[in-house]
Amino acid sequence: MKIVTLEEHYLDVAVARASAPAAQALSPHFAASFAADSGLPYSPSAEVLRDLGEGRIADMDRHGITMQVLSSLSTQQLPADVAADLVRTTNDTLADAVRRHPDRFAAFAALPTSVPEAAAAELERCVGELGFVGTMIMGRTEDEFLSAPRFDPILRAAAALRVPIYLHPGVPPQATSASNYEGLDPLVTARFQTAAWGWHQETAVHFLQLVLGGVFDRYPDLQVILGHWGELVPFYLDRLDEALPQRVTELERSIGDYVRQNAYVTPSGMFSHAQLRYCVDVLGADRIMYSVDYPFIGNESAVDFLDKADLPEAAKEGIAHRTAERLLGLPQDSKVR
Repeated sequence: MKIVTLEEHYLDVAVARASAPAAQALSPHFAASFAADSGLPYSPSAEVLRDLGEGRIADMDRHGITMQVLSSLSTQQLPADVAADLVRTTNDTLADAVRRHPDRFAAFAALPTSVPEAAAAELERCVGELGFVGTMIMGRTEDEFLSAPRFDPILRAAAALRVPIYLHPGVPPQATSASNYEGLDPLVTARFQTAAWGWHQETAVHFLQLVLGGVFDRYPDLQVILGHWGELVPFYLDRLDEALPQRVTELERSIGDYVRQNAYVTPSGMFSHAQLRYCVDVLGADRIMYSVDYPFIGNESAVDFLDKADLPEAAKEGIAHRTAERLLGLPQDSKVR
């Protein structure tokens, strides 16, 4: 079976260095808690994260991954004065990898969201000139959600270009972490505010801010991708619609309608058949695509999970590659590995 995965990361050293002060302020123990020698999950080496060549492709071949849609790790913490230039460079690096291996890689654009007009221009360049298939945005920028008015140029550009936004987790703001996650062992706090819970709660709130802020009424065809089985949102759709009916939200549709018509979900390496079944029941298999979250999660279980899924073969094929090919405009003749 052809497998296309959509949340597969790359580390740009210059971006990481420039983002470090802001990242350190948000989570002082983040680096230590995700260090390669920590012995904890989701802790790949920097060398593996930087590999865009033979090592990555060899791992894909060993484990049956046909194509990865690459994304540069977060540019949302970059200072505005350096963001545009650094992001342009990292996107050019991804574009070079795609040119060298067009049947194995595609790419989501990184964006300098601290400079929204430049971010919109960069998205247009990446899609129009480099052939990128969307953008990945990792959490808030300067504590603001993407629904804030200053970011409308980005939303408008994505809608006009008809490319999706992969809304990826980011570390919560300091005030949120101080209220929700501190007072514990520093290692527990660093993991609690990120991979264990905080990342996912943050992304759920971020997406719901887009919905409740009327973004999808302004841009009804805009599509957002949510990892980790929808970042909690599908599991609360009934509650959301009951607590926030249209007479309260004054939106054109119900929250459930926006989720089912403007969002896709992926597993991000959370290979749970129970969560897969729930999302199929609530959203439909045609709203699910595939992701591993490589190299934070290994590729080893990706093929086996889909093979064992209690789904018709057509649904498996849709999740594995056909929906992504349609949404992202990917070639449909890539070699099966």
